[in-house]
Parts: sequence; structure tokens; C-alpha cells
Amino acid sequence: MLPSATAAENKIFQALADPSRRAIFEALTLGEAAVKDLTARFSISQPAVSQHLATLRDAGLVDGRREGRCVYYRVQPEGLAPLVDWIAHFRAFWTDRLGRLEQLLDTLDDAP
Repeated sequence: MLPSATAAENKIFQALADPSRRAIFEALTLGEAAVKDLTARFSISQPAVSQHLATLRDAGLVDGRREGRCVYYRVQPEGLAPLVDWIAHFRAFWTDRLGRLEQLLDTLDDAP
């Protein structure tokens, strides 16, 4: 039986399902940025950028800090841990399956 996705995994998948959120997250992997800087990089409004950041923050993928009137966001690498664990589970599954397929194909190649 396959393990069901946890609430944390679901939040991460939902947050990263949106192309704009993925682009914002990827931009933040290059370093901390203010909302106004992110708005300037993307062709979406400041309220939309803020909403995307709130979703990423709720999923544990980014964190913000206030400095005066600006809020600076940065990636929280540990927020990806549930996703990494999920991928590792399926990587082991597919590695095993591909190994068995390779053995079967070798057997078929050796058959008269």
C-alpha cells in the first residue's frame, strides 16, 4: 500500500503547482528579495505577488522579515523536506522496478 500524502506534502504540491509561484520560489533561491523587487521581475501585480508569497509561506517554503516598510522574503530549505522524502520513497520504488525490468530484458536477450 502506498503512503498517503501528508498535509504538509499537499500544501507544498499545491503551492508549487502554480507556475507563477514556482517562478517566485526559484527567484528566491538566488537570494533574499523584497516584495517590490519581485513585483518588478514578474509581469504580475504587487497584490498577486503578495498572495503568492503568502501561499509559499503557508506551505513552509519561504519566510519573510520586515525591515521598515519593506518585507524581505527568503527560501526556507527545510520546508522542502516533506517533498524530498516523498520523492525519495518513489525513487526507491522506481529504481527497484527498473532493475527488475533490466533483468527481464537480459533474460529475453539470452533466450534462443
